[in-house]
This record gives sequence, C-alpha cells and structure tokens, in this order.
Amino acid sequence: MNDMKNTLNDAQLQAVTYSGGPELVIAGAGSGKTTVLTHKIVYLLQAGYDPRRILALTFTNKAASEMKNRIKTLLGADIAKFLNVGTFHSIFMNWLKYEIKQGYMQTTLTSGFTVYDDKSSEKLLKEIIEKMQLDEKVYDVKSVAERISCAKNKMFTPGTYGSSELYKKDVLNQKREILHIYEKYAAALRRCNAMDFDDLLLNLYHHFRQNDVRRQCYANRLQYILVDEYQDTNLVQKAIIKQLAEEKQNLFAVGDDAQSIYAFRGAVIENILHFEEDFPKAVHFNLEQNYRSTQNIVLAANSLIKANTRQRPKNLFSLNEQGDKVVVGRFSSDTAESKFVVSTIKEMVDSGNFSYGDFAVLYRNNSLSRMIEKELIQNDVSYVIYGGLGFFQRREIQDMFAYFRAIIFPDDDFSLKRIINTPNREIGDTTLTKLVQIADANHISLWKVLSNSNNYSCAIKRQRTRDAIARFVALMERWRSMLKEDAFSLTVSIVEETDMINVLKESDLKNNETRTDNLYQLLRDVSEYVSECRQNHSEKVFLQDYIDSRALYTDEEDKDKLAVEGVSVKLITVHKSKGLEFPVVFVIGMEEDLFPSKKSLDSVPALEEERRLCYVAITRAKKNCFLTMAFNRYMFGSYQKMEPSEFIYDIDSKYLSYLK
Repeated sequence: MNDMKNTLNDAQLQAVTYSGGPELVIAGAGSGKTTVLTHKIVYLLQAGYDPRRILALTFTNKAASEMKNRIKTLLGADIAKFLNVGTFHSIFMNWLKYEIKQGYMQTTLTSGFTVYDDKSSEKLLKEIIEKMQLDEKVYDVKSVAERISCAKNKMFTPGTYGSSELYKKDVLNQKREILHIYEKYAAALRRCNAMDFDDLLLNLYHHFRQNDVRRQCYANRLQYILVDEYQDTNLVQKAIIKQLAEEKQNLFAVGDDAQSIYAFRGAVIENILHFEEDFPKAVHFNLEQNYRSTQNIVLAANSLIKANTRQRPKNLFSLNEQGDKVVVGRFSSDTAESKFVVSTIKEMVDSGNFSYGDFAVLYRNNSLSRMIEKELIQNDVSYVIYGGLGFFQRREIQDMFAYFRAIIFPDDDFSLKRIINTPNREIGDTTLTKLVQIADANHISLWKVLSNSNNYSCAIKRQRTRDAIARFVALMERWRSMLKEDAFSLTVSIVEETDMINVLKESDLKNNETRTDNLYQLLRDVSEYVSECRQNHSEKVFLQDYIDSRALYTDEEDKDKLAVEGVSVKLITVHKSKGLEFPVVFVIGMEEDLFPSKKSLDSVPALEEERRLCYVAITRAKKNCFLTMAFNRYMFGSYQKMEPSEFIYDIDSKYLSYLK
C-alpha cells in the first residue's frame, strides 16, 4: 500500500482502493489509465482475492499483454499467470469452447470451431451475394458486412432481425434481401463449424440468457470484473458485463467518453454516459492529471471538447511545462501545406532536439497522405504508413490459415474452396463448380464429394483432373493424421509440401519477395508461439491451439511495431492513432467536409463524435501540435475551395498561434 501511495496521485489512489461496489473511472487522455487498472488488480490480490477469480477485459491483445507484464513486474510471474486477462473476444471464445465441449450449450458447432476474421467473413458474404445473383452495387460486401455486424451488436439473430427497426430501414432503402443474406451467412458459418468476431459475443449472451444456471456459474466464480476502454463497448458487451456482475456488483470500469470514436464499429457512448442507470450503486472517479502533454496542448484540447453537449464534465490539467501554443496554419493549396509540414519536420530535426521518429502526421482520411508522401520522398525523409493490412490479413497468410481450418475441420467448404487450387493443382474453376453442384445436390460437404471418387467420377471426365483431386485428398488426409503432432512441425510440412514459397518465388506477382518472407515470418510466429507455450509448461502445442491464439489478431496489434520504429516519420489516420503518443503531431486537412467529415454535418451525435476524434488527435502530442488546412485542395479530379474546420473556432484562441 505504501508503494501505491508513492506511485499514484490522490485521484488514482482513491479509485484503486475503493471497494464499495461498481465504480466508473473516467480517465482523461494521458492520465495513467493502464497504471490505475494494473494497480487495481494488484490491490485486489494484496487484499486476498484469488487471481483465478479476477477477470480483466480489454479491446486489444496489446493492452492485455501490457497489463500482464506490469503485474509480473510488480508481483511476479507465478501470480500473474493465474489471472484471466484478455480481450473480450479471446476470453469469450475460450468460454464458448468449454461450454460446447462439456455439452452445456445447444449448438451444432463442435468445440473445435474456428473464428473467421473480417476478411474471411467478407469473402464468404461475397460468395453468398453472387450465388443469390444480387446486384453487387446495391448489396456491396462491405456495407452488408457492416449491417450484419450492426445487427449482431444490437443482439438480433437471423430469426429476430426481420422484426427489427434495422430491417424496416433496409426495406425502405430497397435492401430487403439483407435478411436472407444474413440467414444464409449464419447457415454457412454453421456448416463450416465457424463463428465470426461478433458471434463470440452474441452467442455467449444468448447462451447465458437461455441457461441461467451456467450464467450464475460464471458470475459466482468471478470475484471481480475489470473492463478497459468502457466507452468502446457495444450493446451486447454491456449486456454480458451486466450478466456477469449482476450478483456481486464488483465491477471496475475505466474509460473516457471524450475518446469515444468507434460508433461505426458499434460502440455506444451512452454505455459510459449512463453507467449509473445500468449500475445504480456505482460511484465514479475522475482522473484529470495529464502526464503526457504540455499545459497549452491540454488546455487547447479541453476548450475544444467543451463544445460537446453529451459528456461527463472533467477538467484535464497538466503539471508539465507550459510549452508552445498549438500552431494553426492555412496554406494556398494542399501542395503548400505538405511543403510546410515536411520543411518544418526537417528544421526541427536539424535543430538537434528531435529525430524523425518523433513526428506523426495525422489525417481524417487515408487519401490525404498522398501529398505528404510525395513531399517526404522528394526530400529523402524516411516514413512509415500505419494502417495497411495487418500481417494476418495478408493474402498468403490467409491462404495458410484456410489450409489450417480445412485440415482441422474438412467440412469447412469455404476454406476448402480457397485452397483446393492454391497453388495451382489443375483443379480449375469449371471443375470446382461441378464438384460444388454435386455437393449441393446431395446435401453433403465438398470434402465428402472429394474424398470418395465415386461421387464425382461421372462428372469429371479427365483422368488427369481426377488424379489431381486424388493427390490433394491424400495430402489433406496425411496432414489430418498429423494433427496430434507439434503445431510447428505440421506447419512446416504444410508450407513445404504445398511448395507455396517456391511458387511465389517463381511468380511474376508484385511484391512476391515480401510474400515469401511473410511465409517465413509465419513459420517463425508458430515457432515462437510453441516455445512460449512450452515455457508455460504445456506438454504439446497443437495446430488448433495456434489458430485459436491468432484468430482474433487485428491490425491494432501492429501498433507495437509502429511505436518502436524510431527513425521514420509516422503517417497515420486519427482513428488508428488512439492509444499512441508522439512528441510532435501535425493534424492536416483541418477543413469543413474533411474534418469534420461531410457525413456528420446533419447529425449532432455524429458531429460530436468527429469533435472527439479531433480531441484524440490533439492529445496524441506531447510537446508540439500543428493544425493545418488549405484554401484549395485537389479532390475528385479538380481543385476544391475549402473552408476552415469549425473545430478550429471551438478552441480558445489564447492557446493558439496562427502562422502569418
């Protein structure tokens, strides 16, 4: 306890040591949110709580890992290893697997179900839309995927979606087929023994709702529940938290309504604004001391966010140096804006006080990076763009994971179709179409057609093609026989015997060298995972264990790589910058219709979210912040006259310095 008094400020200490029921900690930007979360767990352990009965839920593996490592440092690895610290999706996935394995949950899925990431889900939806012969401009895959995700986040199953307000809007918008797409998508996932990210939440919620004995089992087992980034929770996440905290009311939620910027992902700001309505006995604490930024940056951000009406009042302050005012610059064109940004970066580096790795250029839309990139290249300045495809989203890695899924669960038609001719085995699209038709006509899986030549010998006339199918089946069956072997040795066998590396080396595809290196990096990742598990005394690590551990990785996990990249200027969207900090930040494109986005101008809640996004951008800066805009910007094939963002006028001018 004495150590905590020396480590935490008064507000942090009060939040950590409170034990009177549910509490909400409003942690302003840079106020030590992770420190408070970590010390709350330490406090509970020192108070005698069982580490196995503490649950801490985060939104990224990075946040979970950071929390575990801090607890290891404070209390030692022997205690930390028993804690249940992980993302909502990873923790709930493990619970679902257990419930299915023990027979507590009624479902056609097995406990070995796999999880489809966003890319796989979209690919499956595309296949369904094409099969239904729908207009792909009306039913474009991304918007359909977002609609189904929205339905699941609001707890609508295919069976209840048809009576929802969402579906009524679909009908008005001439998109009534979304209901049938949703139904077919859910059925396809079941056939493939798979769930998508949203299913992990929705299915657990409905399981607890339908089986109160099992809900109580988990609720009674947990002595304390901690939730990170509560402002990012959606309706179903909040519902599960209430299911788990209903009995003991031992809930510690931390977040910042001023940094709620993910409504497009289903986040509901009302969850944090109206916390006491869900937990009437709750108290709340404000963490208002910012340790990151200079006083001027903090006060400028404060004055901006005060323009929002829906918020929990707080007064962020900093005891750091006063620092420079936030610089505002308006330039004749986007070209002039880019020249200013890059020349300023070079001048500040030449001063000897900064390195290129200290700078971040933030923007509302990815398209705004082009001019900055061009100027950086012309000035021979190293840069890195954050926000591209994450490692596990890349095509060749997705191909290998399709192999993994099809080996573990052969009836996964979707994965099987992806890899049957990857690399080329002379089993072309025409042959595959015939095989799928046979499967559909007989109501069996594609694998059951492939694994018995009597099923397809009449339809596939060429002996050469039949031989190719037989070789593929033999290969898959041999790998299936190796499933009880070590994950690394099986992965090596798959990579080597598919000959994927050599095929990529010999191809003339763009970036084939990078793609082959990605496969080597995959082998390294499996090897490191196996070694890590063995250090934790796992006797054998199977392929299923590995894909479960990586199924829920997103591009958010690549933030570690960005944070340690010390020699390059960072180019990054504001959304992607949340959780990061930089000595110097440039926010470009501060213009009406860009920031705030044009889509937000007719909606007060949407406009307030855009303002919160701007608040996040400014509070990424530690020492210097620049807000830039252009009179004219090249967009949609011509120069457009631009007006300054209204957010500039929201900031108290005494914290701003205008370039002449």
